[in-house]
Amino acid sequence: MMSDAFCAAVDWGSTNLRIRVLDLHGHLLGKFESDEGLIQLTDRNFERTLERHLEDLGAGKSLPVVICGMAGSRQGWREVPYLEIPAGLADIPGAALRVDGTARPIHILPGLSQRRPSADVMRGEETQLLGLSEEREIDGVVCIPGTHSKWVRMQSGRIESFSTFMTGEVFSLLRKHSLLRFSVTDNDTQLFSRAAFSTAVTDIFETPAKFGEALFAIRGEGLLNDLQPEDATARLSGLCIGLELAGARPFLQSGTVELVASGVHAELYGQALKILNVSFRISDAFEASRRGLFRAAREIYGTA
Repeated sequence: MMSDAFCAAVDWGSTNLRIRVLDLHGHLLGKFESDEGLIQLTDRNFERTLERHLEDLGAGKSLPVVICGMAGSRQGWREVPYLEIPAGLADIPGAALRVDGTARPIHILPGLSQRRPSADVMRGEETQLLGLSEEREIDGVVCIPGTHSKWVRMQSGRIESFSTFMTGEVFSLLRKHSLLRFSVTDNDTQLFSRAAFSTAVTDIFETPAKFGEALFAIRGEGLLNDLQPEDATARLSGLCIGLELAGARPFLQSGTVELVASGVHAELYGQALKILNVSFRISDAFEASRRGLFRAAREIYGTA
C-alpha cells in the first residue's frame, strides 16, 4: 500500500526514466518506466513529468524523492557538482543537492569525476556501486555496461579510478545511421548465442587495429556471401564489445570482474567474458540502482 511508502527512488538517465516507490525496508510498492530520459524530454519540465508519474502511482504529495543520473547534469534538472575521486561511496549521499522550489523534498545525487590519468565522469553508475556495496565490500574491478560502459577500480569501498567506453552509443550510431543500417536488424534477441558474435569478439580483441576494416567487411559479407541480418547484427555487437574489452585489458588482468548488468547487456558481456576466459560475478544492474538509491534516501531522509 502507498500509505507504507518511504521514498521514491528515481534513476533518470539520458534515454530512460525509472521510478520505484519503496517502503521503509526498501521493498517495491510500485514502479514506472519510460523513455523520457534527458534526450527525449524536449520541454525540459522535469518536475511536471515526475509529479505526473508519481500521481499515477498513487504516491503522496509529500513523499520524498531521491534521484540519480543525468537529471543532475549540466543539461539536466539541476546541476549537482561531481565528487572528485578517489572518493568513498559513503560520501555520495552527503553530497546530494536539494532541489529548490518543489512541493515535496527532492534530492539529486552527485556523479563522480576523475582528472588523471584521463579526464572522465560518471552519473548514475556511482549509485549502482553504492547499491553493490550493500551486498559486500568490493575490492577489485567492476564493469557496468551501457551506452557509456564504465570500468571501475575499487578498494575497501573507495573508487580509485575508472574508464569510460562509448560502446553502446557507437553500436547504436553504426546500426542506425551508418552504411551498415542496410545490413543489420533492430532485433537484439539471442545475439550472444550466435557464432558471429563470439568470432567477432575474439578476432577484434586480438587485433583491435582492424576495427574499421572489420566493420566494412560486414557490408561486404552481406553483398557477396549472403551474411544474414541477424548474424550481421551479432557481428557488429561482437566487434564493438570486443574492442571495448581490448581497451579494458588492464582491468581484465586484475582478477574476478564484478559485472553489474541486466537483460541483453548481461547476456552479451557475460558471453564475451566467457569467450576470453575472464572470471566474473554478475549482479543485476536495476537492483543495484534500487539498493543504492534506497541507501541514499535512508541517509538523507532518515528512517522514520
